[in-house]
Amino acid sequence: MESEPAIFAGAVFFLFGGGLLVWTVACVRRQRPIAVGVRPVASATLAGVVSVLALALGTWCFMRL
Repeated sequence: MESEPAIFAGAVFFLFGGGLLVWTVACVRRQRPIAVGVRPVASATLAGVVSVLALALGTWCFMRL
């Protein structure tokens, strides 16, 4: 019963982190801006860090089962 919220949270973090990472890589490869009005290197770095943190948080949620 208590593992259901951890499964849900882990899935949400994995989907968000994976989607953000794929989107960031696609934008960088096509040399498109990730955030309007922000330097490309800074926005790509921030998006990459957030996506890796979300994936790590999803992993942590699944390891708590």
